[in-house]
Order: sequence, then C-alpha cells, then structure tokens
Amino acid sequence: MSTDRIALKGLRARGRHGVLAAERELGQEFVVDVTLFLDTAPAAAGDDLALTVDYGELAQALVKVVEGEPVALIETLAQRLAEVCLDRELVESVEVSVHKPAAPIPLPFGDVVVTIQRRRR
Repeated sequence: MSTDRIALKGLRARGRHGVLAAERELGQEFVVDVTLFLDTAPAAAGDDLALTVDYGELAQALVKVVEGEPVALIETLAQRLAEVCLDRELVESVEVSVHKPAAPIPLPFGDVVVTIQRRRR
C-alpha cells in the first residue's frame, strides 16, 4: 500500500438514512471523511491533475451518494462511499468515516461515527 494520502474531511450533506421512519422522512446532516491511499509521485513530477484524484469532483460524487437512495445503516452508506472512492483508478485503498451527529439517541452524546477501510480487489 502506498503511504501517500489525500484526505477530504468534514464533507457535509443532507441524507435520509436511518432505521427509523422519522429519519427517512425528515432527513439529517451527515459528515463524511475520506482518506485515499495512492501514489502521488507521478502527479507531483508532472504537476498533472490527470495523474492524481480530483478531490473536487470526488466530493461531488460523494455528496450524490449521501443525498441519494436511503439506507438503514450508516455502515451501508460508508460501503457505498468507499466504492465511489475505489472507482478512481489510482486509489489503492480508502478509509471512510461517516458521522451521524444527530443520531436518534435519547442521551447526551457528541457524535456517532462508523469508519471502514477497503482495498482495491
């Protein structure tokens, strides 16, 4: 695995994910962090965006997933986001964290986060 990383942190989007009907109806904000592992040396050597990952384009693709088809579990959402990242040919592996700061927990809490790591197959 390459030791180079590109991280996109704190990407915010509204989605309708959750087990409860109210979560599906009302929606809530989700926060996504992704860290891509890839070799950035060719891009740096040629100063060429085509040899790395366009993180602006990636951010738009990730937001479409969060705003898209609802799922019950944020684990499922994290998997879908990882697949979007791994669709970029240069990405060897990815770490995805999905934060659900407004999760329906009837106690004081700071955040709920699911983090997964996936590798290209």
